[in-house]
Amino acid sequence: MSRRKLLLTGALIVLVGAFFWFDLGRFLSLDYLKQRQAGFEALYAERPLQVIGAFFAVYVAVAALSLPGAAILTLAGGSIFGLVVGTVIVSFASSIGATLAFLASRYVLGDSVRARFAQRLAEIDKGVAKDGAFYLFTLRLVPLVPFFVINLVMGLTRIKTGVYYFASQLGMLAGTVVYVNAGTQLAQIDSLRGILSPGLVGSFVLLGLFPLIAKKIVDVIQGRKVYAKWAHLKPKTFDRNLVVIGAGAAGLVTSYIAAVVKARVTLIESHKMGGDCLNYGCVPSKALIRTATLVRQMKHSADYGIARVDATFSFADVMDRIARVVREIEPHDSVERYTGLGVDVVQGYAKVVNPWTVQIDLGEGRMQTLTTKSIVIATGAMPFVPPLPGLDEVGHLTSDTLWGLRELPKRLVVLGGGPIGCELAQSFARLGSQVTQVEMLPRVMVREDEEVSALARAALEADGVRVLTGHKALRCVKETGPDGDRKFIVLDHAGTELRVEFDQLLCAVGRVARLKGYGLEELGILDPNKPSRTIETNEYLQTIYPNILAAGDVAGPYQFTHVAAHQAWYAAVNGLFGTFKKFKADYSVIPWATFIDPEVARVGLNEQEAKEKGVAYEVTKYGIDDLDRAIADSAAHGLVKVLTVPGKDTILGVTIVGAHAGDLLAEYVLAMRHGLGLNKILGTIHTYPTMAEANKYAAGEWKRNHQPKRLLEWVGRFHAWRRG
Repeated sequence: MSRRKLLLTGALIVLVGAFFWFDLGRFLSLDYLKQRQAGFEALYAERPLQVIGAFFAVYVAVAALSLPGAAILTLAGGSIFGLVVGTVIVSFASSIGATLAFLASRYVLGDSVRARFAQRLAEIDKGVAKDGAFYLFTLRLVPLVPFFVINLVMGLTRIKTGVYYFASQLGMLAGTVVYVNAGTQLAQIDSLRGILSPGLVGSFVLLGLFPLIAKKIVDVIQGRKVYAKWAHLKPKTFDRNLVVIGAGAAGLVTSYIAAVVKARVTLIESHKMGGDCLNYGCVPSKALIRTATLVRQMKHSADYGIARVDATFSFADVMDRIARVVREIEPHDSVERYTGLGVDVVQGYAKVVNPWTVQIDLGEGRMQTLTTKSIVIATGAMPFVPPLPGLDEVGHLTSDTLWGLRELPKRLVVLGGGPIGCELAQSFARLGSQVTQVEMLPRVMVREDEEVSALARAALEADGVRVLTGHKALRCVKETGPDGDRKFIVLDHAGTELRVEFDQLLCAVGRVARLKGYGLEELGILDPNKPSRTIETNEYLQTIYPNILAAGDVAGPYQFTHVAAHQAWYAAVNGLFGTFKKFKADYSVIPWATFIDPEVARVGLNEQEAKEKGVAYEVTKYGIDDLDRAIADSAAHGLVKVLTVPGKDTILGVTIVGAHAGDLLAEYVLAMRHGLGLNKILGTIHTYPTMAEANKYAAGEWKRNHQPKRLLEWVGRFHAWRRG
């Protein structure tokens, strides 16, 4: 730190220290103001300029040094100078003092803080450069953060001093008027009647209502700014209360909720009702897993005391069963059902042409246009296909297209070691394919703890999957020979190339949100010059236009059907009633499961996330190999792993590996959602013999590890004494 900075820092410390050492705060109290009120008024009448100058200087010093008492000084300004003069003096003094504090923070702390947090501040500076003045104005207008904190923190950003001053003066003006006005009323208090005077009561009512009023003002200003380009297109009346684009989990639930509360809602779907989950994801994959599990059990019938069972099947029949399962569930998500619930369902391609208008291409040259108060974008996600050289030439499958297969691939390569890749790799291996699973990262299911990843890999390899982690796909090659075409994928592992031959290649490297073709770029919801993984929303699921919301995979942050349905409630309620009351989407307790065998299910933190976030934790484990029902079912493998607050039974997260782990997890999800600890689970009767007892035994392990050992020693002595 330079000599000048040291001197300035020292001077600031001395001044602040003197304020507290000499108890100067006693002069900035309401009692002192009332006691000296008459004297201040007389002095002001005699020497107005000197009093104004002294008051101005004191106010600037208090604000610049971030000392307590600015609110009292503001009231004093109203008491001594009246509303108009007091407002002018306080407005300029507070803004100048705030700017001096801002500059001191920038000068003294700026370099050292930037050196330590350069990357984080760079991101903040981008936002400040774009909308810094408006957000500062908002903070000043709606005092959610103490002003002295704003002064110090904003000094660390790149916002210009002039912008800071004018945004502060303008933003603080309304609050200044309210406080100065309250000060003019305080000057009139000389009896109980004065305390209850309409003017004084009205002033304090205004103080209470001011944050709400200011928030509405900010919303109006922001709305005018966002909608300015489209304001002339806003209709006077609307065809719909809500238009929902996409009939997957998020869209179906959103439109259902809207219909329940008697809103007029239209649901638009361009392809199949039910979205990816019903048609390509959750439902068909679980049907495939069930069949593959049965085949595996038949091949290992000796585990159940049966010498031999022949598993003879037709892969085409397996796929027919999967299609039949989808058809049986289809009525739950059908046009007929939702029409009967009161939803207007339209088959077509939707495009948002302005914040209140949706244009629908019905096909064959037919178009329909709907005006609506609110729009929910629930267009879901689709499989990501990597830009791998030669991929188009050899052909590939995705989790969307593999359901059209009629022959079991003899040699299958699965690209991707995430949940989808693991589920499908294991299933096809159990059905008889020679499966090679390729993952670029060091382990499969990398979001889970290392021991869980190891258990998953062991399960895959036990079913015959060749797992190649740390292998990067370079290209695909088709070679023509005397026996026909042969297809290979070329991999890199630690600088060495490896060729793997395949008949079918399945891309399962993740999913990307469906963002194109809905008019989002034209509206500015997406930046055409910046690639987006999802639609950016606020905590209420609103886009940059408060009446346009997004839910489900297209919005993130989780790509799960149950999260999409969870978000749908917030999207529907905020879209229909957000003008009056909005609700923040709650992601505090999100469960998920990967349906390999054994299943992997999790809620909350695991160890690697706790370490990354610096969260202190304790680990309790219970091995399912000790569970009676698991032993009886020949499924005695896996674990229950619980993270808790050190010394407490408060649950931070749970990972379960084992049969029916996804079902077992529900008890922990309920406990975490409602603040129940392991002691409550331990005190709950669990049916014997069930897999759910694993949860109770895990809680018992925690209890055993937290026994009051010293107390138990004394209890032991007590029993020994009783025996004589």
